[in-house]
Amino acid sequence: MEVIILPSSKEIGALAADAIEALVRNKSNAVIGLATGSSPLPIYNELARRHDEEGLNFTQVRGFALDEYVGLPVGHYESYREVIRREFTNRVDVAPENVHGPDGASEDIVAACRQYEDAIVAAGGIDLQILGVGTNGHIGFNEPGSSLASRTRIKTLAEQTRQDNARFFDNIDQVPHHVVTQGLGTIMDARHLVLVATGAGKADAVRDFVEGPVSASCPASILQFHPRATVIIDEAAASKLSGAATYRHAYDNKPVWQGL
Repeated sequence: MEVIILPSSKEIGALAADAIEALVRNKSNAVIGLATGSSPLPIYNELARRHDEEGLNFTQVRGFALDEYVGLPVGHYESYREVIRREFTNRVDVAPENVHGPDGASEDIVAACRQYEDAIVAAGGIDLQILGVGTNGHIGFNEPGSSLASRTRIKTLAEQTRQDNARFFDNIDQVPHHVVTQGLGTIMDARHLVLVATGAGKADAVRDFVEGPVSASCPASILQFHPRATVIIDEAAASKLSGAATYRHAYDNKPVWQGL
């Protein structure tokens, strides 16, 4: 796991966008795992800018959303399919038919989850998965206690997660109790994981998954087992890391040819 500490969310977004741009320029039909929430927004903003100002081409890129609420009507403003379209894919030239998400409105959730797993495999697997982390250490919507080998499935949201996400709704009563999410095993199949986190509110979670034991009680800690996991955080999110100086030294002296 590589930990990179940067001064601002704008710089975090630019560095993560560098990795995605390098991937897309090298593989025009790259498969990108798309996350929602506030953490990835600087990445999407930067990619949209590079598309508009520098001609970065996404016409053949495929996208797979990390998760989706269960119970929201199709087209709901806060459904993750709509959020991803609004914040990223509609701002670049990704073909709409190349953007996929778990079906939280299916009458057969189990079958829909299995079909989603099959679709990822049929696309050749995810080349780069964007991730955020919850205040309780969840990635995707794999809440504490999730199986480290889990696949795409329905999950019940922790009350803390519902409270954290209430800011996107008029009130907490509108936040669904259930979601469909890629499992931890599914996430770990991606060839490159890029997790971004900002703010002091994420400091405990960052400390726990970077330097704590690998445990289902902190789902993001499974990234310690991934062969290519990049964690990009700001100073506030890094404030409780005992090894912060070591991470800074390693990044400052990293060979340029290694890339992200």
